Amino acid sequence: MSDLIVVSFPDEQLAFELRAELAKMQKAYLIDMEDVVVVTKDDKGKVKLHQAVNLSAVGAVGGGFWGMLIGLVFLNPLLGAAVGAGAGALSGKFSDIGIDDDFMKGLAQSFQPGCSAVFILVRKVTGDKVLEGLGEFKGKGKVLQTSLEKDREESLKAFLEGTG
Repeated sequence: MSDLIVVSFPDEQLAFELRAELAKMQKAYLIDMEDVVVVTKDDKGKVKLHQAVNLSAVGAVGGGFWGMLIGLVFLNPLLGAAVGAGAGALSGKFSDIGIDDDFMKGLAQSFQPGCSAVFILVRKVTGDKVLEGLGEFKGKGKVLQTSLEKDREESLKAFLEGTG
């Protein structure tokens, strides 16, 4: 079962830096994330989701490959590739894996303009080593929501909010 963690920041840059640091830790097998999304709210109040993976692009590449393969069977690989890429991009645009987009947008409506948050869906984590690696974020964020056990949530809050 995965745990959801939502951390807000007073600016956009810290959220992107946290996501980059978590990605490095994932490569080092300290954390296993199912999804990680940065959500920002601009000065006009518009909420934007910055997904780690562009599903439209992934769908277009996969669809283009399968379309070309099917096109080879029917002796028209270029038409097959074009149709497949279009269908793949469309299906990628409408797929939603990981954290629900409507949930993230709804929570972000309460943000102040210029603020951001990182939504993290974690499968497994080596808690002490991850917190140690996130030392530069100590006292800079605020935990908005988690599905962690009470003691783990309190430890995370104390660390990120600088109260402990």
